Amino acid sequence: MRQYNILFLCTHNSARSILGEALASTHPSGKLLGFSAGSQPGTSVNPIAAQLTKEMGYDPAKLKSKSWDVYGLPDAPKMDFIITVCDQAAGEQCPYWPGQPMTAHWGFPDPSQVEGSDLDKKAAFIKVMNGLQKRIDILASMPLDKLDLMSLKQIHTQESASS
Repeated sequence: MRQYNILFLCTHNSARSILGEALASTHPSGKLLGFSAGSQPGTSVNPIAAQLTKEMGYDPAKLKSKSWDVYGLPDAPKMDFIITVCDQAAGEQCPYWPGQPMTAHWGFPDPSQVEGSDLDKKAAFIKVMNGLQKRIDILASMPLDKLDLMSLKQIHTQESASS
């Protein structure tokens, strides 16, 4: 079975895109290999995101904020899908992606901006994680070798309708 590379993009690559990387890479279908990056990467991964990825069994050694430029280099893994998960990154001029991957925007609010108790903050991350999980489940259930751009962009609509 072929694995499909999916790159999750956000501005700082510290929360939403990190969760996407881990969810795709640990998806039970085995169809996806997740990556993540940011247009203006931070210096570290958000501790709540790091804890959630650890709980899903993702290797913590793979977690780091990195620039999306690394995936435009000639020796970078070829991406099949590029998914922006924050509105700011969706509006930015992206680098050239070798292989012309399909792109879509699956926007989620930034859970790291939630104020309140530690439980409130973790709940915000879990909400984003669950939303990403639903969309990744839909993607993985599709015949990926026949997927077209319109179908990829409609995953957001399918996930919203099932909620």
